[in-house]
Amino acid sequence: MATTIDTIYALWLREIKRYLKSKSRVIGSGGQPLIWLAIFGVGLGSVFVVANGTSYITFMAPGIIGMTLLFSSIFAGVNVIWDKQFGFLKEILVAPVSRVGIVIGKIAGSATLALMNASVILVVVTVFGIIPLSSLSVVGVIEAYIFMALISFVFVSIGLLIASSINNVEGFQVIVNFLIMPLFFLSGAIFPIGSTAPIWMQGLADIDPLKYGVDGMRAALIGIGSGSLWLDMAVMIAVAVAFLLIADWSFKRMQAK
Repeated sequence: MATTIDTIYALWLREIKRYLKSKSRVIGSGGQPLIWLAIFGVGLGSVFVVANGTSYITFMAPGIIGMTLLFSSIFAGVNVIWDKQFGFLKEILVAPVSRVGIVIGKIAGSATLALMNASVILVVVTVFGIIPLSSLSVVGVIEAYIFMALISFVFVSIGLLIASSINNVEGFQVIVNFLIMPLFFLSGAIFPIGSTAPIWMQGLADIDPLKYGVDGMRAALIGIGSGSLWLDMAVMIAVAVAFLLIADWSFKRMQAK
């Protein structure tokens, strides 16, 4: 019987190899965020005023990293649907391996890919001076990567949770597209959602996990945050654990069908 670590590693490696074989995914995952940054960052730069003299495109850069993580992570659920259609998921669910190992392995593989994509965006915005080197520190970059990992973990789990209840890619895409844009815009990635926003919008933003991840990254990378960095991190850890448990329960329920 394979150990839990063996199961996690095998599924992690499978996700990495599958991704690297798809050149269109590699190119597309990096191109879309840069287009958003160029169009919105430059186009809206004269409209929004950010505190402390920070340019709008600099304010927006951590949000675009968050967008990269969100899109890359939640769409990982498509792989689960393909695995169900080709019978691979059924085989590993009946194998004598840990269900938790299966879930963590799938999450770890997809989260690693999301982190790779986000790292490319972080390097690009740093090289082009969008995020000034003077605002970065070793501790800040480490804190940012912790938030990036937590964002990936949360939204890969959500993607797996949705995919575990759906048997076709089209249905998955409809549900995800319904969720993904509100999650993105309510996170404060593009514009700050402060006290001047409608009460209902503030309430929805407060239950958006991405809000806390983007705010934490922004505080770590450029020193601008709307709340406590440690509170943001605590919320993200709690949400990550909660969705891991829910995803594990969902996979066990799928096995029982």
